[in-house]
Amino acid sequence: MTCFLHHQQRPLRSRLRHWQQVRTWARLIREAEALWHVDVRALRRIGAIELSQLLEEVPPIHRQRVNRWLHCYCASTRFTPVPTEKPPDS
Repeated sequence: MTCFLHHQQRPLRSRLRHWQQVRTWARLIREAEALWHVDVRALRRIGAIELSQLLEEVPPIHRQRVNRWLHCYCASTRFTPVPTEKPPDS
């Protein structure tokens, strides 16, 4: 019986870890955006650098969910969908 419960909990833990990672990426992006909006030039520059690095580092599988968190945080940054190429018709 415990073996059966263990297999059911594993996907839940995996989903929770995935959710936490997505939320963390969105929070980091929001914090970098907040730095970018400060009037002090040095902080704006640091915020812009941090934001650009974060946007490059977010794994593609998390981007759609990170966008949802950014929307909830009222952040202005969003990931644009990458167009997928269709194979040519034969």
